[in-house]
Amino acid sequence: MKALAITPGQAHTARLVDVPTPRLEDVPNGRGVLVKVLQVGVDGTDKDLHLGRYGQAPPGSDFLVTGHESLGRVVEVGPNVSGLVPGDFVVATVRRPGRSIYDRIGMSDMTTDETIYERGISLLHGFTTEFYVDEAEFIVKVPPGLKHIGLLLEPMSIVAKGLTQAYEIQRRLKVWQPHRAAVMGAGRIGLLAVLAMRLQGLEVTAIDLTPHPNPKSALVEDIGGRYLSLDATTLAEAAAAYGPFDLIFEATGSSAVVFEAAHTLARNGVLIMASGSKGHRTIEVDSDRFNLEFVLGNKVMFGTVNAHRGYFEQSLAHFARAELTYPGWLARHLTHPVRGLENYGELLRLLFKADEAIKAYLMIDESS
Repeated sequence: MKALAITPGQAHTARLVDVPTPRLEDVPNGRGVLVKVLQVGVDGTDKDLHLGRYGQAPPGSDFLVTGHESLGRVVEVGPNVSGLVPGDFVVATVRRPGRSIYDRIGMSDMTTDETIYERGISLLHGFTTEFYVDEAEFIVKVPPGLKHIGLLLEPMSIVAKGLTQAYEIQRRLKVWQPHRAAVMGAGRIGLLAVLAMRLQGLEVTAIDLTPHPNPKSALVEDIGGRYLSLDATTLAEAAAAYGPFDLIFEATGSSAVVFEAAHTLARNGVLIMASGSKGHRTIEVDSDRFNLEFVLGNKVMFGTVNAHRGYFEQSLAHFARAELTYPGWLARHLTHPVRGLENYGELLRLLFKADEAIKAYLMIDESS
């Protein structure tokens, strides 16, 4: 069968390769689930992979099959699988267990291992192919009423993880009731963060580079958020007018924004970093001011990446609520479908023109 692959560490090596069709027997103990791939999305991680900045091929292979955002349909299940049957719509998680204590208790997204296994990213082939097989514990069932937005489940799980952990950290305060929130970057992850915060009743300001109005600003404003463009204001001015912010979700991909945003946090505020910066940028930081504000203000900054299945399931609940509260809003993210594996070139063109597509994705099979 065909799959989209790259040579990790080398830029612009995308190509179709032939790979063996997976079988249930590839997963031991009768716990396998064979899935036909319907859709695969792309994001900033895929951009880094295609630029050669990231990625590792599986042992014994000189290429990596890409794709970590997927929607599929179950074809066959092993004899020891329960809760899944042929015809179910599913999404697969990305991280796979290593050896740490966290891996052994189902929290591989918090592993302390140096070696990380992630489908389509590091040491494991991904989902941009016709079929895949995986263990049942890594397969999340998507209700039929949500299958049209199931492709967004993986990015939403990262948001759910970040927000859940922010509230978990703030249990130290006994009472923490954030009111004003900011999202830095109104891209794929940022827009989902706006949604999650609005569902929690927060006043949300999304700050992005793209001039207003644009499709992203319309999405923000249609669910009661505020959209500001940095071509018309500065981050400091935005914070003076609408902050300081009790909660900030940073999703710009720019490490410089992290330090600037930190100065706009309210006392007892939390800044969640969701973008991994893989370049070599250096900036000058007012470290004394940064240190003093965090010490005297009891502030917190932490990172979120990937997610275990609990956050995927939590995201399904967010989606169900969003469909009731803001009908059709999530489907508007899926702006640019590309039909067929053979047209991967158009998918990559859209990936590198982020201002053109909110979400580009490959439709590998449309028989759903």
